[in-house]
Amino acid sequence: MIDESAIRVRFEALAPLLDERGRRRFAAAEAMAAGRGGVSAVERATGIARSTIGRGLNELRSGEAGAAGRVRRPGAGRKPLSETDASLLEDLRALVEPETRGDPQSPLRWTCKSLRKLSQGLRDLGHRIGRTVVGQLLHQLGYSLQANRKTREGTNHPDRDAQFRYINDRMTAALALGEPALSVDTKKKELVGDFKNAGRAWRPKGSPEEVRVHDFIIPELGRAVPYGVYDIADNAGWVSVGVDHDTAAFAVNAIRSWWTLMGRERYPDARSLLITADGGGSNGARLRLWKVELQKLADELGLAITVCHLPPGTSKWNKIEHRLFSFITSNWRGKPLVSYRTIVELIAATTTDTGLTVRCALDPNTYPAGIKVTDAEIDALNIRRHDFHGDWNYTISPKAITL
Repeated sequence: MIDESAIRVRFEALAPLLDERGRRRFAAAEAMAAGRGGVSAVERATGIARSTIGRGLNELRSGEAGAAGRVRRPGAGRKPLSETDASLLEDLRALVEPETRGDPQSPLRWTCKSLRKLSQGLRDLGHRIGRTVVGQLLHQLGYSLQANRKTREGTNHPDRDAQFRYINDRMTAALALGEPALSVDTKKKELVGDFKNAGRAWRPKGSPEEVRVHDFIIPELGRAVPYGVYDIADNAGWVSVGVDHDTAAFAVNAIRSWWTLMGRERYPDARSLLITADGGGSNGARLRLWKVELQKLADELGLAITVCHLPPGTSKWNKIEHRLFSFITSNWRGKPLVSYRTIVELIAATTTDTGLTVRCALDPNTYPAGIKVTDAEIDALNIRRHDFHGDWNYTISPKAITL
């Protein structure tokens, strides 16, 4: 792959020192060094026209030295369009930023602002210009090609930081007492079948694994729903791979499976269980069924279950995301998830140098969506809402015990 950014850096560093011939030959030399596709890459990186780069290539190949002294006589050459066309730059700004500078009915408002479309838009306004010059003018105006950047986290709740401190205090206290502290969440649902999976894996050269062109669900296979439970103290994970809906009943059953197969042995003297979870999804703070299912679990295990939800828009800070899910994604990169067995084995094979271990099993049960929880069921909960944000922090105790 040709590194266009490196070519641009070198060109911008040398351009003030080069005359027309020097710039032409610099571009030609970079194109030759880059090999196949070099001319196009250099054109994009420097804004020098292909025809000019071609002239430079011919000069380099013919060994032409060029005349010493000036390249052109003083005042020779065509003046820049930005000088001869007074309204060009302002019209270009209006096309690039129609929401703030131009006509709200601009034909480019709802289109991709490529150099081709910008140049066509300027020609429609009466300017004589090509896309190469448009690119040069955009750089002159301080524009560059940029991708989206993920920075917005949703609603910035005024108690966001206070909730994080509250969660940290509760977690620190639980770990100090040797009580289990968990981070839970649903991983992204995955299509089961021979579909493309992001990433690359080592294979014999020239024989990539063939997968389907389109990601249309295979009805008889469906989607896998991985729900994870991460034990913070033990650096161990449990993942239930569901075959049905991602409901609160499914989520709580995953926690139940963790306790049965891992937690009970790890914490034989546990009296309580701390769960940190996102504020939405199958373990949402406002989800009635989540609390009803947790009450059933508390009654079964005889444990008081405390839940602390992350503030709105902060799911990426959930520990399970970067301590478990990220490593699962890395482990199965480039491998089509052709069956549920493949998914389970790839998840269970996930390890890290810091000692992460993961167990995984298929949950074949069905979990109907749309179950209604009555007010009577909510009133029957043995729930104590904490003084600080009782909507985010609460403890559900077995009905024979009140904490």
